[in-house]
Amino acid sequence: MKSQARVVIIGGGVAGTSALYHLAQRGWTDCMLLEMDELTSGSTWHAAGNIPTFSSSRNIIKLQHYSTQLYARLCDDPLYPINYHQTGSIRLAQTRQRMEEFRHVSAMANTLGLEYEILDTAEMKARHPFLQDHELLGALWDPVDGDIDPSQLTQALAAHARKAGASIHRFTRVTGISRMANGEWKIATDKGDVIAEYVVNAGGYRGAEVARLGGRFLPLVTMEHQYLVTESIPELEATEGLLPLVRDPDDSYYLRQEKTGLILGPYEMKATARWKDGGIPEKFAYELYPDDLDRLEWYIEKACERMPILGSVGVQRVINGPIPYTPDGAPYIGPAFGLPNFFHVTGFSFGICQGGGAGKSIAEWIIDGKPEWDLWNLDPRRYTDYADQDYVVDRAIELYQHEYAINYPVEERPAGRPRKVSPCYDRLQAKGARFGARGGWERATWFAREQDTAEESPSYQHGVWFDAVGQECRNVRDNVGLLDLSGFSRFELKGEGASDWLNTMIAGRLPGIGRVGLSYFCAESGGVWSEMTVTRLAAEHYWLISAAAAKWHDSQWLTDHLPAQGGITVSDISDEHGTLVVAGPRSRDVLQTLTDTDLSNEAFRWLTCQPLELAGIQVQALRVNYVGELGWELHVPAARQLALYDALMEAGSAHDMQDFGMYAMESMRLEKSYRAWKVDLDHEYSPLRSGLDRFVDLNKTSFIGKESLLQEAAAGLPDVFATFVLDKADVAGDDAERINATDALYGCPVHRGDELVGYITSGGFGHRIGQSLALGYIRPELAVPGTAVEINVLGHRRSATVVAESPYDPDNKALRDQGR
Repeated sequence: MKSQARVVIIGGGVAGTSALYHLAQRGWTDCMLLEMDELTSGSTWHAAGNIPTFSSSRNIIKLQHYSTQLYARLCDDPLYPINYHQTGSIRLAQTRQRMEEFRHVSAMANTLGLEYEILDTAEMKARHPFLQDHELLGALWDPVDGDIDPSQLTQALAAHARKAGASIHRFTRVTGISRMANGEWKIATDKGDVIAEYVVNAGGYRGAEVARLGGRFLPLVTMEHQYLVTESIPELEATEGLLPLVRDPDDSYYLRQEKTGLILGPYEMKATARWKDGGIPEKFAYELYPDDLDRLEWYIEKACERMPILGSVGVQRVINGPIPYTPDGAPYIGPAFGLPNFFHVTGFSFGICQGGGAGKSIAEWIIDGKPEWDLWNLDPRRYTDYADQDYVVDRAIELYQHEYAINYPVEERPAGRPRKVSPCYDRLQAKGARFGARGGWERATWFAREQDTAEESPSYQHGVWFDAVGQECRNVRDNVGLLDLSGFSRFELKGEGASDWLNTMIAGRLPGIGRVGLSYFCAESGGVWSEMTVTRLAAEHYWLISAAAAKWHDSQWLTDHLPAQGGITVSDISDEHGTLVVAGPRSRDVLQTLTDTDLSNEAFRWLTCQPLELAGIQVQALRVNYVGELGWELHVPAARQLALYDALMEAGSAHDMQDFGMYAMESMRLEKSYRAWKVDLDHEYSPLRSGLDRFVDLNKTSFIGKESLLQEAAAGLPDVFATFVLDKADVAGDDAERINATDALYGCPVHRGDELVGYITSGGFGHRIGQSLALGYIRPELAVPGTAVEINVLGHRRSATVVAESPYDPDNKALRDQGR
């Protein structure tokens, strides 16, 4: 075994071998894979091997579709035979909501080159004659779904990587990982040490164990997943070819043909986590857990009702094996926080269908500094220090129980909460606040009124919160509202040279002393990497404020780019302060009663900051907000936040001040066309395409991404950001009310006639203007106010119109306090 390699990959399942394969295909052949046992001996060998492309995420669809295309190419090589069956699949719908999900995902997927179909029950039975159609409303057809032999796939990836020059060492256990003084990594094994520039954790259910060797905690737990294989079924023996794979998400199981028998794999409510304390037996290769069919009994009965031939034979064998779960069930693909040149590609609960795309993406992270697709929802840094082992166990169990649940636009699941709360949490809860977790922080989403007695139930349609949120928005518009927005990621930048350095990091101009500016940090490709509010406190002293969820992502971007020498420091001060937002035309009236400082327009201008004393409490006040009204963000030491909240509420009682929550803020930011990071903005889109030209100064000497932006500006933009207003749907019958109570969703296609011309990134109802709104991207020649388009919402084309940016108060008169 060599003592040095450019990249060392730890773990020899499908993810590890795919990473090795893709690095080698890119010409990085000085790469080594270390596997403690035999290839595939973790979760890969016992995986059912299903290959769906279905997802509620555009980029996960792309990732999984890439896997199917790669696997088809690998199968063309006769030297490495792979049993790969593209049988197509049928997803069953027993509810109207499920059919709505299918229509939404089908419309989104088909814009990406897939050919999904919505089937009625007759079409379903024509493709699968053994299915019963009781209680079914329809189905979704995915023509490229199917199954593959996981072991053959892994061996083929490994063989191609070896052929290209990469090396694989089986039965080589990693015992330690340490960073050397020169920045390289030393990987200690039972066969000797290896020095590497990069480390990739592909440890599967041992991924957290590998991370611990490197000195970091990774939120990961192992779940049991059982599936059973039947004896041979006479009807299948007599059937030519293979039947389509079947998924019944409402009864939570998959069912597919395996030779002349069937495989049944449920995701049961009695979900079972193993090794919950993180300790895994030293030896568990090619091993399974004892069978436990009792907890599958209900699912077996439901599957037999759906396909009676399943119950006509006995069970040949039961597979009950370990699969890793993250808190949200999505894998980790990307950089490890706090470990330079250390990457994760682990935690896959659907590793076979995602393995090909995952290997491609992690190779791009290493070689290019980012993947082709923005995979923030798979980035390991999406979980920060709040996600401990108890959290991941609670969340993984909940997720496993809801594996086939619909991904609604609004749903606040309770497991693992609360983790982080502001000092105002109990006060808000006593006032009827309903909460949701944002970056681990509990934030009030809406405030239930006395008449709001119905239980919250997730839906595509407006929820029980809709009217209350509307009242919150209108009160902010007409009077004044107070929002606890604690949890911001907050970094303090200071030191000689801080301004010059920051000027090379952001695309726009630095704010002056005492001023506040919205700034965009670009990747070298020109895409939007981070969005931060830059507050300049002194010549070389700044606060950089970003989303709660961005804490580790943005911290790493800043520290990775700090000069090696010099006195510039970046400190994470996120937990030292809370934030209260006072917004509305009467906000100045409330604040002025608590301070002697002049808060007039002349004394405290828009987009400026000042230290204030409010009710005897020192705060840093920023005259900015995310709702588009006169208002201030008040950044207050956490220990004094509750006292400030109470003082504001007391002073506000004379001005009709009311609390408002995150759902109201979301509604109001849509009315202002304010983009949301990793929703409307990501690294695939530059500030120019995102309509943020006013935040870009291409005349600056240099900044990260400038050359790419200059090239893009010269070449022309393929699409640009736009705001849409949706008309009421022209639909008859009982569907009309449901459709008109549904706003545009992420991923909805935008059409003009028969042409696909764009897609939606976010949507909702603007309560201040009384209209359904959407934000998204469209071809430049159509991004003109008045352009008529159609937006596919849950399978129905809704007429919509492109409107000028900021349909509410387009001249920012409210923000500037210049009337309306």
